[in-house]
Amino acid sequence: MGNQKPVATKEDLTEWVSLYADDLYRWAFHRTGAKETAEDLVQETFLVAFKSINSFQGKSKPKTWLFSIINNKIIDFHRKNFREATKLYTSGAGEKARPDVLDQYFDHTDTWKTNARPDNWNQLEENLLDNDDFNLLLRACMKKLPSNWYSAVHFKYIEQKNGNEICQELGITTSNYWKMLQRAKLQLRTCIEKNWFAK
Repeated sequence: MGNQKPVATKEDLTEWVSLYADDLYRWAFHRTGAKETAEDLVQETFLVAFKSINSFQGKSKPKTWLFSIINNKIIDFHRKNFREATKLYTSGAGEKARPDVLDQYFDHTDTWKTNARPDNWNQLEENLLDNDDFNLLLRACMKKLPSNWYSAVHFKYIEQKNGNEICQELGITTSNYWKMLQRAKLQLRTCIEKNWFAK
């Protein structure tokens, strides 16, 4: 039993790269919205697989095993970005600094600035999400969000996960999640109003 032959070899992994790299890339891009990030995550996935090929026991399909690795990498990516982003909101004195994105919309009394008040979208005759051009613009605006904000919006509105799932996946508190979502929606609204309603 001690000389048991491994289920997979490094030669098998070479074949898996050609078979599954594109699927892994599409999934990583779907979850992060960034081409370079998706490429890096796929490379990291195969590096982990290469180093731990002897741990693959064949109890799942190779593709399933690789997807479990890249999913962990994606979660790590979002958590790391969240931690880095929160540093931007903390002053040297340890007090919460006011994020610049909120200063664009509200004055010191937390009242809407005159030129930042929301437009009334309810007067539109069509459902914007049924419009292909609008959906292209929405995706472009989402890609302009900081990566952790993008993740929050994507998980909630595209993948339709609940808040608890998202907080667990990103490793954040409920309070941080809702603040992040609020800021992301404000920035998205501005991007859409400038590029769609101002046309």
